[in-house]
Amino acid sequence: MTNTTRRNFIKHFGQVALTIPGIHMMTASAATRSSASPGADVLERERPATKPVAQQPLGVALVGLGKYSTEQLAPALQETKKCKLKAIVTGSPEKAEKWRQQYNIPQQNIYNYENFDSIKNNPDIDIVYIVLPNSMHAEYSIRAAQAGKHVICEKPMAPTIQECEAMIAASAKANKLLSIGYRLHFEPYNLAMAEFGQNKTFGDVKKIIARDGMDIEPNVWRLNKKLAGGGPLVDVGIYCVQGALYTSGELPVAVTAKEGPKTDLVKFKEVEQSMKWTMEFPSGLIAECETSYAQEMNLLRAEAEEGWFELDPAYEYDGKKGRASDGPFEFPQVREQALQMDDFANCIMNNKKSKVPGEMGLRDVKILTAIYEAARTGKKIRLSESKHYKPQNQ
Repeated sequence: MTNTTRRNFIKHFGQVALTIPGIHMMTASAATRSSASPGADVLERERPATKPVAQQPLGVALVGLGKYSTEQLAPALQETKKCKLKAIVTGSPEKAEKWRQQYNIPQQNIYNYENFDSIKNNPDIDIVYIVLPNSMHAEYSIRAAQAGKHVICEKPMAPTIQECEAMIAASAKANKLLSIGYRLHFEPYNLAMAEFGQNKTFGDVKKIIARDGMDIEPNVWRLNKKLAGGGPLVDVGIYCVQGALYTSGELPVAVTAKEGPKTDLVKFKEVEQSMKWTMEFPSGLIAECETSYAQEMNLLRAEAEEGWFELDPAYEYDGKKGRASDGPFEFPQVREQALQMDDFANCIMNNKKSKVPGEMGLRDVKILTAIYEAARTGKKIRLSESKHYKPQNQ
């Protein structure tokens, strides 16, 4: 592909993607990709609806009113077309009153953690979005499914493989959808990385570099291993795992890892301060990844036979920037959480599977578990049972 062709592709990609319902940012080539590819679920064109789409937006209950709900999800729900903020669950009466006034939430749609299960009697609530510390994801996802609600759970899905499996089983038993809050699957810059990598726009990708880190403030729940399940690897490092998988379109076959030194033994008493790991893929591609709670990093880069392409920053809520060996590429900045939630509502309305299902969350938790094992043992961990890492064919 010549530089001119690539530039035309990028320009066309940005224009056409915005006209597609659900803004999944795919091109004609992505639409014809075989669903057998491990990454095909990322860019697959929406299938025709199997039943008429409901006219009324679906009601969403946010469970946990921390920073992410306050600064990202609630504002995003003011932009959604197919779902609407209808209820909240919080243990803080002060937060409950503030949100009631700000978002005009009826008193009967305000719940706490003691009466949470009574949401089953509320027809206003169709979707429950779990935005709690990681250790609580499984419990409240399962209880929401048992209450007859569809569930979105924030990443990481849960601290253990067993909890992830229990969440999937509970939603299946209730015949409800379970999705993970992987917002970047609906964001144009990251979807361009998947498009370039999987369609070999710059030839075969040989190496991926993924880094995500931040200088975390002290005394937050993410530094408590019981609540978080781990440190930066499970919190922001999971974006590196995801980025490598959807850029390559492959699933890793082996991992090696090494935990970094701790410069603050008080702050990082319970969780790792940093982690470096390598993922090996069937094609021979290598992904070199790094995450930290003491250093700002935000990069997703692919080095290919005929050039390179990268995002820096790659995983932030806004301000993402894309560059390639033949020049920059630009897309509109979007509220990806709004696109994510509208897509899930559309799946419910049209009897479709989520593009980011619980099975994908389980797959990633298995990879994170292998990375921790590799760091602990100093050995290469082979992901021999690769079928366990494949997302459902969607």
